[in-house]
Amino acid sequence: MLLFTLFGRQVFGINVLKIKEIIPYHAMNTLPGANPAIIGIARLRGQPFPVIDLSSALGMTTTKDVAEFADCSIIISEFNRSLQGFLVKKVDKIIPLGWDAIQPPPASSGRFNYITGVINIDDKIVEVIDVERVLNEVAPPKDSTGKGVSLSDEQLELLRRKLILVVDDSGLARKQVSQTLAMIGIDPVMANDGKEALQLLHALHAEGRTVDLIISDIEMPEMDGYTLTRELRKDQDFASVYILLHTSLAGAVSKEYATASGANAALTKFVTEELAEAVLEGLGQDH
Repeated sequence: MLLFTLFGRQVFGINVLKIKEIIPYHAMNTLPGANPAIIGIARLRGQPFPVIDLSSALGMTTTKDVAEFADCSIIISEFNRSLQGFLVKKVDKIIPLGWDAIQPPPASSGRFNYITGVINIDDKIVEVIDVERVLNEVAPPKDSTGKGVSLSDEQLELLRRKLILVVDDSGLARKQVSQTLAMIGIDPVMANDGKEALQLLHALHAEGRTVDLIISDIEMPEMDGYTLTRELRKDQDFASVYILLHTSLAGAVSKEYATASGANAALTKFVTEELAEAVLEGLGQDH
C-alpha cells in the first residue's frame, strides 16, 4: 500500500500494484469540457492520460490554482485497462500488508463514499481510496465493445436457473456486474467481501442451494479474492465451483496469481460483453 496525503493531515492509501510511476507535478495542457477535477493531460512515454486532482475528486476541496501544485506529485496508475494520474500533496511511504489488515469503512457520507477500507497504522487511520468509483465519476471508461451477446430463448431459459454469487467491496462494481448478468437473464446474489461470501455460501448450502459460478473482486477488506479462492478450494462442498476473478489490476499480474490461488479464470474490469462471454464460458454455454 502506497501512503500519501492530499491538502490536509489525513493519510490515504492505494495498492502499489496499480502504480506505474510517481513524478513531480509539471504544467500540462488542459482538457476543455472535462470534469473540473481533471487538471490536465500528461503523457507517459507518448501515451496521453488525464491527471485528476484527487482532493477535488473526493469532494474535499475545489480545484486549486496551479501555483499551489508546484510541490505536489502525480501518481501514475494503470487501472481498468487505462492510465490515469492522481495529483497528491505528498507521497509518504510504501507499507507491506495483507488485505485482512484492512477493515470496512464506516457507514457515512462525504469522502467516505469514496473509501473502500481503513487501516490502523501506529494509532493513525489510513483511508484506502475506492479508485474505481473516483474514475467512474471523473473520467468514466468506455463500457461496451459494441459486439453484443446473442443467445437463443432456450439458452436464456437455462441461464435463468443458474445461481451466481458476485463478491465485490465496491457498490458501483456490484451494480455493473449485476447489470451485465441481467443481459443474460441472471439475477445474482451479492457479498461485500470474501468473509461475507464464505458465510453466504455456507448458508445457501445449508438450504440445499448450489452456486454455479462465483465472480469475485481481488482487492477487498478483511478477505481478498485470492484468499477466498484458496479457502473454497480446501472445502469439499465448494472445491469444484467455477471462480472468475474480476479485477482492476493489470491482466498479466492477476492471471498469474489467479492460477496459483486456484481460480478458473481472471478478467480485467470492465467491459460488459467480455464479462458476459466469460460467464457463459464458465457456465459451459455455447453461443
